[in-house]
Amino acid sequence: MSMSLTTRRRSRRPSLTPMIDVVFLLLVFFMLASRFGMDMQIPLGLGGGGSGWSGPPRLVQVEPDGLALNGRALEPAALPAALAELTETPADPVVLRAGEEADVQRLVEVMELLGRAGYANLVLVE
Repeated sequence: MSMSLTTRRRSRRPSLTPMIDVVFLLLVFFMLASRFGMDMQIPLGLGGGGSGWSGPPRLVQVEPDGLALNGRALEPAALPAALAELTETPADPVVLRAGEEADVQRLVEVMELLGRAGYANLVLVE
């Protein structure tokens, strides 16, 4: 039996199983990766809500290089003590305003500082 040159080999179709496996692995990866970005949420009140105000003003101006409480420059460590003089309880609202050059990370750091001191009623204004 001799094979002739005219005999054609049957072509095999490529298997799609490895490609489907890769697609499912990518799908699972992106589904899990998208959940990691939702680990922290910061409760905020937005100004203009008519929540009632009592006592002296408590405006914290957040700048990239420092803080100011009612226009007076402060060190971050001194902010909770200065706010204690202006509030009756830590539940009193404190207004936060970010300066033009302040980034969101700086604002979050100040909010965490106030949160550790017990001030949870933070109002963010422009």
